[in-house]
Amino acid sequence: MSFVFVSGNLALDFAGTLKWRRSAPEEFLDNPEDLARWAVESGLLTERPPVDADGLGRLRALREAVYRLVVHGMQGRDWPADDLATVNQAAGAAPARNALTPAGVVRTGDAESIASAVARAAIDLLGEIDTLRVRECGRPGCTRIFVDRSRGGNRQWCGMEECGNRIKAAQYRVRKSRVAGAASPG
Repeated sequence: MSFVFVSGNLALDFAGTLKWRRSAPEEFLDNPEDLARWAVESGLLTERPPVDADGLGRLRALREAVYRLVVHGMQGRDWPADDLATVNQAAGAAPARNALTPAGVVRTGDAESIASAVARAAIDLLGEIDTLRVRECGRPGCTRIFVDRSRGGNRQWCGMEECGNRIKAAQYRVRKSRVAGAASPG
């Protein structure tokens, strides 16, 4: 399974590791190794961190707190106090350690430093949620949230690879069937 980074914010990309929340949830963080791989693929760390089942559980709880806070923020609702506490506590953990080596920058950490980075990204996003164009994907069933940084401010899908192409293909088939239906003798 591949991770996608289409949300425009680390915390939203992390929240996107659980897809289809309202229908048939698809979990991308099945085990600690998946979390370690996500940390590297996201660019947060350059080396896979040690992660155990407890760390994975804490990060999944953080992911859900971030998701709920963003949804509440998008809807103009008050943020749940428990979720605020979860994010604020995680943000206080030590960040990843950066070192400059002859080979370049090396970023190392653990589950707590992953949580810290995700929580800090969430805080930055939520602090500006009223001025940013934060949206949920327009594909029915997709629950990924993204920051719309398009020039026209009209981005509809989390990403073209999965959702955008499917919506556009479906719209094309509908248009084609209408044209074919109008052209057939009746």
